[in-house]
Amino acid sequence: MSRMQAYRIHRFGGPEVLQEEWIDVPEPAASEGLIRVMAASLNPVDFKTREGKYPLVRADRLPYVLGRDCAGVLEETRQRLPGIEAGDAVYAFVGQGQGAYAQYVAVPLEGIARKPLSLDFVTAAAVPLAGLTAWQGIFDHGGLKPGQRLLIHGAAGGVGHFALQFAKAKGAEVLATASGESADFLRSLGADRVIDYKTQDFEKEARDVDVVFDLIGGETQERSWNVLKDGGALISTLNEPSQDRAKQKNARAARYTARPDGRQLAQIADLIDREKVRVHVSRIFEFAQMERAQRQLQEGHNRGKLVVTLSGRV
Repeated sequence: MSRMQAYRIHRFGGPEVLQEEWIDVPEPAASEGLIRVMAASLNPVDFKTREGKYPLVRADRLPYVLGRDCAGVLEETRQRLPGIEAGDAVYAFVGQGQGAYAQYVAVPLEGIARKPLSLDFVTAAAVPLAGLTAWQGIFDHGGLKPGQRLLIHGAAGGVGHFALQFAKAKGAEVLATASGESADFLRSLGADRVIDYKTQDFEKEARDVDVVFDLIGGETQERSWNVLKDGGALISTLNEPSQDRAKQKNARAARYTARPDGRQLAQIADLIDREKVRVHVSRIFEFAQMERAQRQLQEGHNRGKLVVTLSGRV
């Protein structure tokens, strides 16, 4: 059996528990495709998993390869994937199986799509999980429509900067909270209003919001009810919003996690190739710098995405 390099955790803890080691190349199941990984992105779920704080990965699943999305070359599938063949450049959301911090990864077929033609592998790797989280949050769960007003908390990060651009492409008005240092960046992506959470009170700056997309949680989420329209939606990737407050507002409220969806990835790729959406990668790390990359991820306040490249390894 072929072998590959991968980063695995054998116990939960800080970045130091990541171990680079040689393991078997995964054998894809009938419902999976094998991808030769050229680059993988870093996401907050990675350090939550590494610390043992992600409920879907418990100790009985260790050792475990981290990494939830990637870009690379489709090596093989046992089922036909419409419009994609072995040897094609793809990008993918891995789902809950063994992850993408490896030279090869087996990915559910529904999580694979053609890589945006206009992007290299490194930039494309930044898209799948953050892009799907943004898309599903504002459209599937939030029901955002043209002409509506969207408030994004934490708009400068990986998910937020995609949500802003998807909403603008849809014809929505976007209000974005972030630090003042990110204001020019967010305006360049199309934000109609940037609210500096350090110096401004968003409850005074935002009114009659149709959809609140909460990427911060806690007190920020609770205060967001005060700016939401009756009948609106408050959607979070973090805390479960209060259903009692939702009833008072006749609103929808949900916490969710992203699911693999190749059709949505194809739609996102089209927006990128039509220059409706820009992908911002703030820093690129070599595969051997994984521990340093993890520390940078966990320090937070990263604009856009962090990516590790494996192109020299495969």
